[in-house]
Amino acid sequence: MTQFVDVANMARWIRREGVERLMGGMIAYLEEDFRRWDHFEKTPRIASHTPLGVIELMPTSDHETYAFKYVNGHPFNPARGFQTVTAFGVLADVDNGYPTFLAEMTLLTALRTAATSAMAAKALARPDARCMAMVGAGSQAEFQALAFRAALGIEELRVFDVDPAAVGKLRRNLEPLGFRVTDAASVDEAVAGAEVVTTCTADKARNTVLGSAQVRPGVHVNAVGGDCPGKTELDAEILRRGRVFVEYPEQTRIEGEIQQMEPDFPVVEFWKVLTGEEEGRQSGDEITVFDSVGFAIADFSALRFLRDSTEGTDLQAFIDLVADPDDPKDLFSLVHSLKPVG
Repeated sequence: MTQFVDVANMARWIRREGVERLMGGMIAYLEEDFRRWDHFEKTPRIASHTPLGVIELMPTSDHETYAFKYVNGHPFNPARGFQTVTAFGVLADVDNGYPTFLAEMTLLTALRTAATSAMAAKALARPDARCMAMVGAGSQAEFQALAFRAALGIEELRVFDVDPAAVGKLRRNLEPLGFRVTDAASVDEAVAGAEVVTTCTADKARNTVLGSAQVRPGVHVNAVGGDCPGKTELDAEILRRGRVFVEYPEQTRIEGEIQQMEPDFPVVEFWKVLTGEEEGRQSGDEITVFDSVGFAIADFSALRFLRDSTEGTDLQAFIDLVADPDDPKDLFSLVHSLKPVG
């Protein structure tokens, strides 16, 4: 039998534990797996693109456990009554190939994305960072804010979105949790005084939502929204001015902000910062950029954390996902006793 966490139990888990507490636990799992980066099989995600969006598979394995995530990204979906992103994921035993754990990952990916951003910011943002500008107030915004408070103590948010209703939504969700939220009239107003700038917009296009002149020395840029070919958010000059940190260069050069740059544009693989092979922030005036596109190892970590956190609780169910006859050579034995229809 395969362990299973569905949407309702995922939501119960998050409510029961609290987003910030879960962020702390997930960051610990992410750091553990990023530090053993070389143990994993790695490949850029397998994508099927259409004019309406993309469907992707994100596989990885540490040679003991195999994982994959199915995820879509359809920016026009909300206008049609659907979510922009949906996902589910699987862990399997490499030894026999059996799936051992299945979970919804739309909510889990929101947690994972924010936790990965906060993990990077712990190493790359200035230690005195207390204010974050948010350019884009969509479905990821609240998770980013809670992750950055859990990891860095940030409680002041300066928010700009082209849709005022999105900022209103974020304010309603976060002010009761103790955040100080400023509704900025422009990107310039949002970034004024912020030590961290998070960009996370949905439009699948080469946009410049953050210009180089808007990024002061010492700022950490958490670039979340550029996550597929043809979609960017940053002025290329920001990348030239700062040090750029990535998850997996082979994927980020296709999907991230650095798709704008020459093929040999220098980047730092973030896992090397955690192992001490590379420096993180080198000075108070340095501009650091985390060009985050999401990678399968982070999903592996999130699934492990969810499985371990819910094991033995009423949040997990078991589903009969694998056809497993008594005689492994007699699959037909599972169906031969069924009566014919009609």
